[in-house]
Amino acid sequence: MNKPPGLLVHRTGLDAGETRFALQMLRDQLGRPVWPVHRLDKGTSGVLLFALSAVTARTLGQAFEAGEGLQKNYQAVVRGWPASEGFTDHPLKRMPDDMRSKREALQTAHTHWRTLERYELPLPLGGFETTRCALVELQPLTGRRHQLRRHMKHIAHPIVGDATHGKGPLNRALAELLGWQRLWLHARTLALKHPATGRALHLEADPEGHWAAWRLRSVTPHTTAPMPAV
Repeated sequence: MNKPPGLLVHRTGLDAGETRFALQMLRDQLGRPVWPVHRLDKGTSGVLLFALSAVTARTLGQAFEAGEGLQKNYQAVVRGWPASEGFTDHPLKRMPDDMRSKREALQTAHTHWRTLERYELPLPLGGFETTRCALVELQPLTGRRHQLRRHMKHIAHPIVGDATHGKGPLNRALAELLGWQRLWLHARTLALKHPATGRALHLEADPEGHWAAWRLRSVTPHTTAPMPAV
């Protein structure tokens, strides 16, 4: 399914006030049980894969965590102007509520990223007359929790709208300018082999139209030409 931002994958005690969940919605639509293969944060939109059996979900879930036999591509808007492309090799600790094994508390994590467009917005902030942001393509090569959000923070280009790893004043100012408050992270494509037939599958979810607001609000033409990191 193409999950909209703000929708939880399933019920969780961390957000007890929610009443709509992707799992229940798809189950009711199909009239049969479904199992989530992976997770997307509540604020993340895009490709979300479910299985029709627990065994298939477990098999694919292990592949997702190891990053084996599949390719995931995301797009995000980040603070600043990153370099043209880069590779982040930065181990991540398990989240406090996911400490299944103390021996695996620190996990390897790899992300390739590439800058697609750069924006300069008419938003004075931090002593600067304008605010720089960029559209990036992110390819996680491992499947660690919050990996993309944590890796982009690590290289000092946090994802816009990230309340945990980003900058609150910047997020609020950009939300007011753009007219939309959300985590600007979208799971765009997923390529994998069908677990039963081995057939290649390519799943794609186009982002919502409001992503165009970044170009419309930019005061300088967007570019994909190589530029130095700042």
